[in-house]
Amino acid sequence: MKFRSLVFLISLSALLSCQKQQSQNVTIVDAPTFSKTIEATPEAQILDVRTPDEFDTEHINDAVNINWNGDNFVSEVEKLDKTKPVFVYCERGGRSKKASEKLKELGFTAIYELDGGFMKWSSEGFKSNKN
Repeated sequence: MKFRSLVFLISLSALLSCQKQQSQNVTIVDAPTFSKTIEATPEAQILDVRTPDEFDTEHINDAVNINWNGDNFVSEVEKLDKTKPVFVYCERGGRSKKASEKLKELGFTAIYELDGGFMKWSSEGFKSNKN
């Protein structure tokens, strides 16, 4: 029985350390933390990865729109400063998760991903270009 417990603990430790490595540089945060961290970051790079139509409807103030589904996502994000934090969001969180992983692959050092996306941001009453 002790052997099984030991194997379980070793396996769990290995799994957790691998997960930590996979998410290194990407921090998933709730809307209040996302907002506070943006406010505390000089010249924050806020990246909306939704479509241009979604962006035009409403977006977080000072965000730039680079469509995750567009043909030029990589070439456009390469114009951002990789050494400064980048704050990424989409509508609900699916595209921003993929975009965050791509940003990590491209060498961005600090990536904050908005958990729940713009829908969560909006439902919690945070400011946008509409209010």
